[in-house]
Amino acid sequence: NSEDVRCKCICPPYKDHSGHIYNKNVSQKDCDCLHVVEPMPVPGPDVEAYCLRCECKYEERSSVTIKVNSIILLA
Repeated sequence: NSEDVRCKCICPPYKDHSGHIYNKNVSQKDCDCLHVVEPMPVPGPDVEAYCLRCECKYEERSSVTIKVNSIILLA
């Protein structure tokens, strides 16, 4: 299920741009700033410096397990 995987990039403030959190459904190998941060908030020459500050993590979850646990807890 494509909703069960995502890449989350947390980018702190950079120059006059505020910090931002980006989420995108991409494969684990594409979990980096260049593939997830859209639109890129900085011009071309600053992209590398901006991306080096971002922390990107690939996350997987099982929505079926979450639903089953929720039902058990509510029962």
